[in-house]
Amino acid sequence: MRVLRETRFAGLAPAARGKVRDIYDLGDKLLIVATDRLSAFDVILPTPIPDKGRVLTQLSLFWFTLWKDVIPNHVSSAIEFPAPFDKFKDDLAGRSMVVQKTQPLPIECVVRGYVSGSGWKDYRTTGRICGIRLPAGLRESDRLPEPIFTPATKAPTGHDENISFEYATSLLGKELAEKVRAVSLELYLRAAAYAEPRGVILAVTKFEFGLLNNQLIWIDEALTPDSSRFWPAAQYSPGGPQASFDKQFVRDYLERMQWPKTPPGPELPPEVVEATRAKYREAYRILAGRELD
Repeated sequence: MRVLRETRFAGLAPAARGKVRDIYDLGDKLLIVATDRLSAFDVILPTPIPDKGRVLTQLSLFWFTLWKDVIPNHVSSAIEFPAPFDKFKDDLAGRSMVVQKTQPLPIECVVRGYVSGSGWKDYRTTGRICGIRLPAGLRESDRLPEPIFTPATKAPTGHDENISFEYATSLLGKELAEKVRAVSLELYLRAAAYAEPRGVILAVTKFEFGLLNNQLIWIDEALTPDSSRFWPAAQYSPGGPQASFDKQFVRDYLERMQWPKTPPGPELPPEVVEATRAKYREAYRILAGRELD
């Protein structure tokens, strides 16, 4: 089992290191490598989660392929890597994509079918999420009457901030804002309908898009446990937080140890690492319909 916390290729420096991904500039394309890093409360932890990067990449490829009829995506190849990266195929295999370089839109395209996370906090305070008035009396994790598009800013560090559709329109222009809203809602509805008979609730998800030759392109990751809240339907019980297919075991552990949520992050014990790894792999198995290779 190969674990990759960060890429180290002799003489090759990444153009950027995100919370999870290392990105290499190939000219008109990018090489995106999903590492096994894990962040919690916006702090990258020192302990990697085996298989996490492969789950994120393989699940993204699954969704990108499934709905390429809805919108084109940025993937060029996930098996062939240009020189000199072809020399590092063992490190790249299963966790990497060569993608087209686009002009990313300056917003996160979030769709919510349930009241949770930052949306729940906003609703408790104002009765709204991103300016959208919702019915009174909703409980945490309640299903909404219909999914809503709730964009957010992209924060280089810290938390993204929820914004209104009107503000998103001021950033994108009316035509493009309406297009990304429509595409985001369609992708969410398709994914939720796909997941439901498999015993999974898609509560919230985040999409990112870019422009290439004035064409809207689906970029970044697609419907992964890092970009979505997937809940096991058998355990769904509105009125509080839900069990989920993500890093919940890590968050719960950190809350119990009363870590102040500031760097440096603590090392994770083996049982927390293994439980988290199992959740990521389980999400892949259920949604993709096969075990992670």
